[in-house]
Amino acid sequence: MSKKQSSVDYLFDKLWETPKDKINWFNILMDAKGKHESEIIDAFGVGCHHESKRLVGYRDTAQQYYNENFNQ
Repeated sequence: MSKKQSSVDYLFDKLWETPKDKINWFNILMDAKGKHESEIIDAFGVGCHHESKRLVGYRDTAQQYYNENFNQ
């Protein structure tokens, strides 16, 4: 059984395996931030699903939520 790796676990594992180099580590950080964004958007969608049982097009609202709260 394969467990989905969280953005934090991904970041730790990649940094642990990669020799310290600012460019490589910056790219790893950007990848981890992308994974984090997806996690937040997916979690928002799960919450919307439980609230309304049928929120069509939640991804735009979720993206707006992410941008307002995490993308500064």
